Amino acid sequence: MKRVFLLVTFAVSFFCRVSAHIQSYEVKSPDKMISFKLNLDLEQQTLLYKITVDGVDVIDWSNLGYVNNLEETPFALDSKPLYNRPHKYKSVWKPLWGKRAQVKDVYNYALYYISCNIGQMSLAVQVYNDGVAFKLNGHSETVCYENTEFNFAGDYTAWYYNGERHNIGPEKLSDANGERLPIMIVKAADDLYLGLHEANLNDGGWPMRLQSESGSTSFKVIPEKISEKRWGYSGAWRVLMVGKTPGDLVDSHLIELLNPEPGGDFSWVRPGVYLWDWRIDGAVWDGYHYGMNYDSWTRMIDFAAEQGFQGLVLDANWYGPEFEKDSDPTKGDKARDVQRIIKYGKDRGVGVWLYLNDVAGTNYPIEETLAQYEEWGASGVKYGFMNGNPQEKNRKTQEITALCAKHHLMVDYHDYPVHPFGQMRTWPNAVTREYCKAQLDGRQIFQPKTFVTSAFVNMVAGPIDQNNGFLELHQGRTTRKDNNQEVPSTVTGEIARTLITWSGATVIPDIPEYYRKYPALLEFLSAEKQPWQESITLAGEIGEYIVMARQNKDGDWLIGAATNEDGRTLSVPLSFLKKGKYTATVSTDADDTHYRTNRETYKTEDPQVVNKKSVLELKLAPGGGACVLIKKNK
Repeated sequence: MKRVFLLVTFAVSFFCRVSAHIQSYEVKSPDKMISFKLNLDLEQQTLLYKITVDGVDVIDWSNLGYVNNLEETPFALDSKPLYNRPHKYKSVWKPLWGKRAQVKDVYNYALYYISCNIGQMSLAVQVYNDGVAFKLNGHSETVCYENTEFNFAGDYTAWYYNGERHNIGPEKLSDANGERLPIMIVKAADDLYLGLHEANLNDGGWPMRLQSESGSTSFKVIPEKISEKRWGYSGAWRVLMVGKTPGDLVDSHLIELLNPEPGGDFSWVRPGVYLWDWRIDGAVWDGYHYGMNYDSWTRMIDFAAEQGFQGLVLDANWYGPEFEKDSDPTKGDKARDVQRIIKYGKDRGVGVWLYLNDVAGTNYPIEETLAQYEEWGASGVKYGFMNGNPQEKNRKTQEITALCAKHHLMVDYHDYPVHPFGQMRTWPNAVTREYCKAQLDGRQIFQPKTFVTSAFVNMVAGPIDQNNGFLELHQGRTTRKDNNQEVPSTVTGEIARTLITWSGATVIPDIPEYYRKYPALLEFLSAEKQPWQESITLAGEIGEYIVMARQNKDGDWLIGAATNEDGRTLSVPLSFLKKGKYTATVSTDADDTHYRTNRETYKTEDPQVVNKKSVLELKLAPGGGACVLIKKNK
């Protein structure tokens, strides 16, 4: 006879009901607003869950567990008595870098052990004030598949990550048909937003994919074969984030908190602003022609040192054509110049990143390559065009991240990387990735609405490298050698986007002269000194506009606002300030600025004294933005 042993460790809010064939449990958030309910139906042999927010169902009864094939549920359960013990967790996480200096880590949790005919599995549930996470672990003697679904309780509106294209959405859940990729952001009501994603994607697992059918509001995790005769499989956390506004999701740390803390010393990681040589190539200023060469690099290094930026990113082809197998990533025509510029930067307190294509990363010993970069004194690696299916990419990403940490290198993944899942908590050197369409690569699809959508969708999953901050915005093509299309933005909007975008490496793409052309905007950009002490999304709507405030390591506050194709005036209260008087410098689009016809005009008001009762009126041109630098009076 197959038997069930179910061990439950519970929070104070534990609830249990046992009937003839149904065993029911409930775990609530510390503030009791969010509830996770679980039913084990011994007659139907099902394990079901539902999630409510403030007494209202948002996820109706949905399957979870494993199946041993794609048609049959494997449970063989009986009603063995349960053992219960209350439990809760409360701590504070102090990240090396992130959205704020201190993060409360408070939740109630339960742990279930369930025996069934494919072996044994466990279900961990953690309920926070801003969401729910649950994780399946398996001890299987045969092939098995995850059987998890999210049966939304209403026909809500959703947006989804969509690779290097516009995000999908807004879309009614019942209109979705086929595969959808997380992160998935859902508007359930005017005051209720949900984020569906995963965290701690370890054990070389498949990144989550979702399957939907037209007319349904249910989304199933597309099952991937776990493995045969594999013991101790640890699944990823399935996460439903909860907020009253889309900004609440942006400000949440739930995804990171579900990852383990780091196991080593990462004090060498330097978050901040980095220059980039890829887009300067071909720029002309006062007779000087910029290129991807040593002389141009020295000009960029000098500018970085002058402004307090953290470094310079050297992009592709420095060691040879990046897609050719014979291009050795430690040699090549420019290798000597690369070593020289690394030393030049080091003497001035400026780090240098090196590009590494997956072709070279695969065809040459990766650890020897990274060890060589460490010996040269490089500070990071930009890894591009990783090959393989999503599971292979996940395994490789984790291996490379660990090797980079071993050799004191930060890392940025580009070109359809595995989605972020909070790993920057465990590996603080994984500072960013192109989990979006980088603006300077994607002008064929990148419009103002693209930014104010991705800021509320992609960025909820983790730090993203979007390459904002391009300031050569005059009408007509530029002289840049790669992708010289016009950028549909404004100069103020571009600098505001660099602040709004959360990234451990804010990679900016223009030459020093264009930044110096706009001194107030350059002052704002130079004040983006990480690690951030605090971040607050002050206002915004998905696809419409966003207002972000961040406090830098010196204690100054910066506010960035950006809009879609519509101009608007925003009232921004400064109630987040502490008591005292401050001086605010406000830069906005000029009266005649427009992202289509007049991009390079802006105005800066005379500094004004403000306090926590002040309200700023920010006028944004179509496709534009505003930048506010606030310093406390001494």
